Amino acid sequence: MTTPVIGPRWTNWGGNQQAVATDVLTPGTVDELAAQVKEASGSGRRIKAVGSGHSFTAIAVADDQRLFLHRMAGLVAVDGPLVTVQAGMQLATLNAVLAEHGLAMTNLGDIDRQTVAGAISTGTHGTGIEYATLASCVEAVKLVTGTGEILAIGKDDPLFPAVRVGLGALGVLVEVTLRCVEAFTLLADERPMALADVLAGLDKWIPANDHLEFFWYPYTDRAMLKVNNRVPAHDRPLSKFRGWMDDDFLSNSVFAAVCRLGRAMPGTVPAISAFAARALSARTYTGRSDQVFCSERRVRFTEMEYEIPRAALPEVIAALPGLIGGLPFKVQFPVEVRFTGPDDIWMSHGYGRESAYIAVHQFTGVEYEPYFRAVEAMCQALGGRPHWGKLHYRSAADLRPAYPKFDDFVAVRDRLDPARVFANDYLDRVLGS
Repeated sequence: MTTPVIGPRWTNWGGNQQAVATDVLTPGTVDELAAQVKEASGSGRRIKAVGSGHSFTAIAVADDQRLFLHRMAGLVAVDGPLVTVQAGMQLATLNAVLAEHGLAMTNLGDIDRQTVAGAISTGTHGTGIEYATLASCVEAVKLVTGTGEILAIGKDDPLFPAVRVGLGALGVLVEVTLRCVEAFTLLADERPMALADVLAGLDKWIPANDHLEFFWYPYTDRAMLKVNNRVPAHDRPLSKFRGWMDDDFLSNSVFAAVCRLGRAMPGTVPAISAFAARALSARTYTGRSDQVFCSERRVRFTEMEYEIPRAALPEVIAALPGLIGGLPFKVQFPVEVRFTGPDDIWMSHGYGRESAYIAVHQFTGVEYEPYFRAVEAMCQALGGRPHWGKLHYRSAADLRPAYPKFDDFVAVRDRLDPARVFANDYLDRVLGS
């Protein structure tokens, strides 16, 4: 696991959130953490766990005591498909541990640098209509509440639907039990297509494939369709050269240079986007599931991602070219679209419905707020819910109608953190103080 930079000054991965903490806490045991929380509760102080800093929102900003869990990041137990780990473990480490035991996560997002606690608490997800957020794989958690109480919460506990996507508002996750599956191989099929052809095929392809997503290139009519399916054999490995060329050189080194050019000379962006969309080539390969799901991301950016009802996707995609074309600046990153099925987790963006996700990005140092606000306004009008780890501008007043169990969640927060030890300005905004 990567050890975080320990110190009072902190910046998230995207570079758009900074904070200076009064104190930095690095407990090594649950009891040590519980004692620190009790002390904070009794003295009116606040504690904020920060994970690996991969949230673009201010959800992890700590203006009092910052908490790192990198010393609580080990394997606790493996019991068949049930794997218990300490919540400070990074997903990359988790994937390696699972592979050693012949297991895997049933689905993953496209990066693996988040901690288990951070990924679960913000509703991190992959794609696939038969799958929901990573939190839907959780079978039990151990939690330190705002009073320093240590709670073990399983599936039969009435708190269970709240604590799996807890936003860091209910307590500090210290252990998580995950239901995993037997290790599996994925066949990846990635191909450029006309956007119109992708949209025409979605209703057929989404249920017919395990995992499907696509990327649309602004200022063009082109997209990249990516499909991953489970197969019995790893018989089509990607060559080391092709893997380096596509995933390291082109997706990181070249893309970073192109983004810097676009930032310096915005007028070149539409031509660059058109060239990139036409230069894309198809590839098909097999690999270990987590190695296909997850990619290295070295180009820094800011991001907003919105969940919308799946049926609303055509309206959003149809509006995006005009929206982007009307901005006073250029958009360099493709728009990413993914799909998930419903879950029953109270603050999950996929609660109770099939979902499409629209993710929009901008290169670091490039203006983004008018773009993100315009996309948010469109998605909000369609009943959309923001990803908790991605930028958005919503508040408790307009989030409450979007989440049927919003008030139930707030009631659990009142019970588990009555003194608001884990609060910060972001949580006050989205949940109320």
